[in-house]
Amino acid sequence: MLETSARLLRLLSLLQARRDWTGTELAERLGVTTRTVRNDVERLRALGYPVDARPGVAGGYRLGAGGALPPLLLDDEEAVAVAIGLRTAASRSISGLEETSVRALAKLQHILPARLRHRVSAFQSHLVPVPSFGPQVDPDVLTAIATACRDRERLRFDYRAHSGAVTRRDVEPYRLVCDRQRWYLVAWDPDRDDWRTFRVDRLDPRTPTGPRFPPRDLPPDHEIAARVARGVGEATWRYRARVVVHASAAHVRARLPIPIDVEPLGDDRCAFEPGSDHPLLLALHLGMLDADFEIVDAPELAAALGQLAQRFQRAYSASSSTGMLPRVAPE
Repeated sequence: MLETSARLLRLLSLLQARRDWTGTELAERLGVTTRTVRNDVERLRALGYPVDARPGVAGGYRLGAGGALPPLLLDDEEAVAVAIGLRTAASRSISGLEETSVRALAKLQHILPARLRHRVSAFQSHLVPVPSFGPQVDPDVLTAIATACRDRERLRFDYRAHSGAVTRRDVEPYRLVCDRQRWYLVAWDPDRDDWRTFRVDRLDPRTPTGPRFPPRDLPPDHEIAARVARGVGEATWRYRARVVVHASAAHVRARLPIPIDVEPLGDDRCAFEPGSDHPLLLALHLGMLDADFEIVDAPELAAALGQLAQRFQRAYSASSSTGMLPRVAPE
């Protein structure tokens, strides 16, 4: 009986981890026959778990939606991850989740073993959340997109571009990426025959979703995240310039707030093309490179550098005249 109960818990955990399973796959995972899997599925149904079965060669099992939420099986690390995720939901990048997250966290902490409750409490006692001032996203929209990604179903939506123009899109969704408190969808756009990144807060999904699609080859997740971060940073730039820096490419990359392609020109020189909404703002960022640099064919940026240099010199002179700063001989 103990062995059967443990196997039922393992079967339930597998059904919760993935949407569709064949009987053969479950039997291999559990080390039993497909007949035993069928019997265990009937036991789960008797306990109130809605397990759907599809006959035929392409058939299998799926944990369906029931009238009440069935208990979830979480191991220690999963329970801690859920508790920390609920706690950090107060960042407010997803609208309407603050109060719900607090209620769910209270329920979870009530049933956590003491060893896990101590780990979660240690995290909470040293966490200082920073409120989000970015656009908020409806959690139902995120859930709908994530479901379409998981089930490989085409997603149809109205999209509001940065200019305010609204277009109808029909894409193959693949990944959701959260960058600097904004959510983005990475999808293949068949109409444009290319990958596209969409701001989720500008997206209005249409139901039902489209037909299923065969998966495409994807780069690793870390490359997708880097590509989104680079594209997000460059998408809204109104001003660009080419800058030659008297430092290594590694030195410059380490000081850039977002990933940008840096071209090595030798051991102690490199070039890159940063951008900003205003030359003055770009000049301020270049001052943080902690290295000498040259501006290539960008008179607006050169003028902004001169304006900043004069302002900083006046501030330095005023501070020095009051004795607040020591005078430093020029190099």
